[in-house]
Amino acid sequence: MVDYERLILGNGLRVILHRDELTPLVAVNLLFQAGSKFDPPQKSGLAHLFEHLMFAGTPRVPDFDEPIQMAGAENNAFTNSDYADYYSYGPYQNLETLLWLEADRLANLQVTSKAFKTQQKVVIEELHESCLNEPYGDIWHHLLPAIYKNHPYRWPTIGLTAEEIGSIKLKDIKGFYRQYYNAENCILSIAGNLNINETKKLVEKYFSQLPISPASAKNFDFNLREYRPRKIHIQSDVPVPAFYLVFPMVGRTHPDYYVLDLLSDLLALGRSSLFYKKLIKESEVLAAADAYITGTHDTGLFMVEGKLSQGVTYENAIDQILEIIEQVKHELVEDRIMEKLKNGLESSVVFSETSTLSKAMNLAYYELIGDVELINSESEKYQMITATDLQRVTNTYLDQKLMTVLYYEPRSNE
Repeated sequence: MVDYERLILGNGLRVILHRDELTPLVAVNLLFQAGSKFDPPQKSGLAHLFEHLMFAGTPRVPDFDEPIQMAGAENNAFTNSDYADYYSYGPYQNLETLLWLEADRLANLQVTSKAFKTQQKVVIEELHESCLNEPYGDIWHHLLPAIYKNHPYRWPTIGLTAEEIGSIKLKDIKGFYRQYYNAENCILSIAGNLNINETKKLVEKYFSQLPISPASAKNFDFNLREYRPRKIHIQSDVPVPAFYLVFPMVGRTHPDYYVLDLLSDLLALGRSSLFYKKLIKESEVLAAADAYITGTHDTGLFMVEGKLSQGVTYENAIDQILEIIEQVKHELVEDRIMEKLKNGLESSVVFSETSTLSKAMNLAYYELIGDVELINSESEKYQMITATDLQRVTNTYLDQKLMTVLYYEPRSNE
């Protein structure tokens, strides 16, 4: 059980506090509803680029990392489709320093033209190194635009093209900062060996005067009626042929999210999974297989991917995958397998809450999706899943008529 206190400052900042006397550390986490789905059209990658620039410094703290290190702390950040997250952790005695630094850059970030151009080049290079020049690394650059025609999930977080990232101007960055990096659009969570009352005073001291947003973050909807399944063929410098089967599914807060998560484990988690036993060990049509869900907020994707064994055709491998899916649609999973799957997921949930930093991050995330108490109750949602639920969601969501297929073929050297 993770105990916490929740409060809202006068400027709208949501604050979650958790005390853990058993650790010498404290973790500070700031989550902003400022993911890549809020990128302006034709300027994809802006949210991720801005994450880099949050470390650019302020008039009082020109080098953000230096005082962090002097405090014996560490920090980092990440951006995804839905939000951006910034965290630091270190000795609990230096909590005030961590809060002061975060509040300072939230109020006084100073991005020079030089810093902007430098980080813009860094991000473009990152796009090439981790995506465009990496085998299978540009998969989302092909899949997302094909699936999300009118939703901003249609571009990857890093950006769709180098040209779009390069088109971002410093004024775009400053506008994004004003609109999304403010008290109303932020969740501050603090976990560790802290005094709750003293921490409330520090939060009030450093964060109560932060500006309020000129406009709140808007919501987006995914209309399945606008979705049309496609077959996509790509030739690239990859070692073996691969394929991806993609099915639209519900967003992160829908009850079926948990059932689909369990279904992905049934299909592909470990050596006891259906894919491993039937496709890798028995028929040997695949050298590797996986199934997973994206977990994005407005809608999600159920992904199945495989890499072909030598001499195997796409048709043969995909037919065998679809046969396994049909089996799940028509046969109830045995009780012992259900218990093993649920216990595995419960262990993952519990393990994710063992560290001080993880608890701070999870508290902020659950607050974002609407129910901070999920930090204590989410494992129960997995335990309540039945074999009938698995059968139902497989029939509902893994419909071949909704399946987009991407074929990834090695480039011909002829």
